[in-house]
Amino acid sequence: MSYPIMFDTVIKKYDDGMPVIPGLSLKVHEGEFFTLLGPSGCGKTTLLRMVAGFNTIEGGTISFNNQIINNVPPSKRNIGMVFQDYAVFPHLSVFKNVAFGLQERKISNEEINCRVNEILKTVHIEELKDRLPQNMSGGQQQRIALARAIVIRPDVLLMDEPLSNLDAKLRIEMRNAIREIQHSIGITTIYVTHDQEEALAISDRIGVMNQGVLQHVGTPKNIYQRPANLFVATFIGRSNVIEAQCIEINKSDTLQFYNNYTIKMDNMLPEAKNIGTVKVSIRPEEFCISRHSKNGIEGVIKDSVFLGLNTHYFITLSDGREIETISESDIAEIIPKNTKVHLQIKSKKINVFTKDGSKNLVQGVEHNAN
Repeated sequence: MSYPIMFDTVIKKYDDGMPVIPGLSLKVHEGEFFTLLGPSGCGKTTLLRMVAGFNTIEGGTISFNNQIINNVPPSKRNIGMVFQDYAVFPHLSVFKNVAFGLQERKISNEEINCRVNEILKTVHIEELKDRLPQNMSGGQQQRIALARAIVIRPDVLLMDEPLSNLDAKLRIEMRNAIREIQHSIGITTIYVTHDQEEALAISDRIGVMNQGVLQHVGTPKNIYQRPANLFVATFIGRSNVIEAQCIEINKSDTLQFYNNYTIKMDNMLPEAKNIGTVKVSIRPEEFCISRHSKNGIEGVIKDSVFLGLNTHYFITLSDGREIETISESDIAEIIPKNTKVHLQIKSKKINVFTKDGSKNLVQGVEHNAN
């Protein structure tokens, strides 16, 4: 069985009374793969440990299937957990590692054999069941940890940076495996990571956290394309931030940059009209470089990196700001250093924020913690 998880104004404080999480509300849906994403120290692991029962709750409630669990001991919450250090028993075979939790629950040997063999097939390590984990790769050990967490048939699966100790290739392999396994089993999962690409690849929804506050909750696509505020825009992927003036020209919302380059915007919120100074978030792929047109933000090529399909250019603007662009590699030569260029902007893709960065002024933001 899998349960929805409800956080209602949850508060966590340090010993000195300072809040780590000042009042968080969120609903994780039944069977959902939900990722808590944020920088180190933002409160995501603290929140996960509150769900597990390892951290106290100073205010609010956490509920499984509408049943408050604040005072339920960890052993009674029927939770599966996977940690970054695997925590497998080196002296026990793969089979015995996975069977351990079932033996603790006094399950019959016949059912243990059935359930362990079934889950080993699910995580694709059935041929290793008689081997000791100490001689296995990190990816294989992580599959053992995942099987051990799932075989007990928990109501909720919690995963804390489970791939951080793996090399880049194994991380991609294991994140795909975890996603596939979670979908096949349909268990409600909360996954903690600071890796943006990992979160985008694996999640149904993401909650971006900073200083204990959920900055944006949404699908990976919406969070990347329409971040709720400037923190989310700069934390998820690469982004160049340039100031502009949001003014009205011929009854149209228009962004005017410092060298009088203007672009018309037809997707702004009504409150953006003539708001004045704004911050514009432009991802590297949202620029077009021109060596001939004089229309655009003026800059000078300072360096470039050829990566096959794409070429990254590092450009110093006329105000001294340095930005990064990504262009599809051309059959012609790479633009040489010190070449003067002008940058046009793909207006449909960029995001425009209030001067303090607290709100996106472009239509299409979906921030839904329910």
